Amino acid sequence: MGTLPFEDTTDFENAGRGFIAALVPGVVKSADGRVVYDNDAYGFLEGDCPHTANPSLWRQAQLCAKQGLFEVTEGIYQVRSLDISNMTIVEGDRGIVVIDPLISAETAAAALALYREHRGDRPVTGMIYTHSHGDHFGGSRGILPHGTEEGVPILAPEGFLEHAVSENVYAGGAMGRRGGFMYGTALPVGPEGQIGTGLGTATSTGTITLVPPTMDITHTGQEETVDGVRIVFQTTPGTEAPAEMNFLFPDRRALCMAENATHNLHNILTLRGAVVRDARIWAHYLDEAIEYFDGRYDVAFASHHWPTWGHDDVVAFLSTQRDLYAYLHDQTLRMMNEGLTGPEIAEEIRLPPALENSWHARGYYGSVSHNVKAIYQRYLGWFDGNPAHLWEHPPVEIAKRYVEVAGGAAEALAKARGYVEAGDLRFAVTLLNHIVFADPSDGDAKHTLAGVYDTLGRGAENATWRNFFLTAAQELRRGVVFNLVDLNNPEMAMALTTGMLIDTIAIRIDGPKAWDDDLVVDLAVTDEQRRHRLTLHNGALTHRDTPLDRAPKTSAGLTLTLTKPQLLGILAGKPLDGVHTDGDPALLERLFSYVTEPDKAFPVVTP
Repeated sequence: MGTLPFEDTTDFENAGRGFIAALVPGVVKSADGRVVYDNDAYGFLEGDCPHTANPSLWRQAQLCAKQGLFEVTEGIYQVRSLDISNMTIVEGDRGIVVIDPLISAETAAAALALYREHRGDRPVTGMIYTHSHGDHFGGSRGILPHGTEEGVPILAPEGFLEHAVSENVYAGGAMGRRGGFMYGTALPVGPEGQIGTGLGTATSTGTITLVPPTMDITHTGQEETVDGVRIVFQTTPGTEAPAEMNFLFPDRRALCMAENATHNLHNILTLRGAVVRDARIWAHYLDEAIEYFDGRYDVAFASHHWPTWGHDDVVAFLSTQRDLYAYLHDQTLRMMNEGLTGPEIAEEIRLPPALENSWHARGYYGSVSHNVKAIYQRYLGWFDGNPAHLWEHPPVEIAKRYVEVAGGAAEALAKARGYVEAGDLRFAVTLLNHIVFADPSDGDAKHTLAGVYDTLGRGAENATWRNFFLTAAQELRRGVVFNLVDLNNPEMAMALTTGMLIDTIAIRIDGPKAWDDDLVVDLAVTDEQRRHRLTLHNGALTHRDTPLDRAPKTSAGLTLTLTKPQLLGILAGKPLDGVHTDGDPALLERLFSYVTEPDKAFPVVTP
């Protein structure tokens, strides 16, 4: 880190460029007075870096915490640090086009109010979602409250709606729990706790909403005009999100790079969990953007961080980002094909100096280490080819055996402390974790492990690593402190397809309990004109759908004729009032008796 150019203040100049005003106080509350975002809590970042933080990460956190309304170029404005993401506002002929309305309706409404306070009370005449992640659409009702969306075009990349809602269907419980570690949501804000996320300051905890798009962007070169504003699109599926797009405002000479090029190394696989992204295609689309939009912009901005001004500087920025993902991909595959495993590649790989010393290529959010392992995973999966790793004991059982081999818990703890004193914190954590998993009541081991996690967290340049380490330390000392954003918004549920709604039941069936049951239920969904047949057999709930006017070949034990809103009500536990039933209603109760409720606060750092 000694080679990093701390004397270069260009990022600070760009992060402050075009500043108009801040929200004062920088606190956003819900209707009931609950604080959903507090940027003022990060005022400590104005001071020098303490010994409890990595200096490079501290610098990034200072940049991300710059809050307020900024002018990007004539007619384009951004509100930054009222959520983890930016909200961009483009002035049109009659009103404004809003890009990416943050996570929560409350923060989006506050951002819009800040803009209107300084630029006038212009109506919303369009909205754009750059991609399918929640921090870019969740605040949509703060921009378009119920009853105001009619006639307002809402643009999104093709496949947006499916990907936006499905991510929270299948692995939402596990991802939510791990996301608390990744973003440090339960940590105290301060020099010894959460100082940022690398990608932004923090995630808001307000009301997540979704106003569905009205227009799909299907191909590169598609051009649309919204409220007199011309927009030229580049579709980039499979990059930072499954459905994502960059776009140019040719008359403003401004390029929006969505979340494909930000001022850090992004994630190929987030620590909260996700489908592994394609670093190769990511680099390809960045290269395509350089060529496709060449000569037509003077500034590039994104849905996080601060803009880059000057055509040549933008090209240099995008080129470095392109080379970063291409290098990680290609070198991982080179070493993978030479026989190295993911962890071995992560240990061996080195970035070229030009990338390593570039501020916007630093691993504040993604890291070289975990991205390399993700690229390996994308191609070869979890198994490294060594049969010793094919059928290992689960964590508790393997922990007990390691402690036994070490001579018992007391001897293992003494050896772990020796590794701490020798500076080998990585192996100390491994050994201490085995002791804790072998006996979660061992207070000395938990205390020692928490202390090592503290040290690792405070030294980490990567914000998500820091938050994981410090949250683990906190849970070892205090138990689970669980903060989860409520995703159970009716609009989010309505955006799910009926098939996805059925999947939410299928993935919660207690298979062993349902092994011996066999039942068939039909859902005749009248507002979709589709029949969904649910079959519970061998502990698995499967389903197929057919046109409603096609008679089934075999009869179901129960048929419910209903609308999709009525189905949502049934899934929420409401009675069958107004639903036509044909057959035995007890079958539905029997089916639901096998549905489990996941533990959203499951243990992570203890068994």
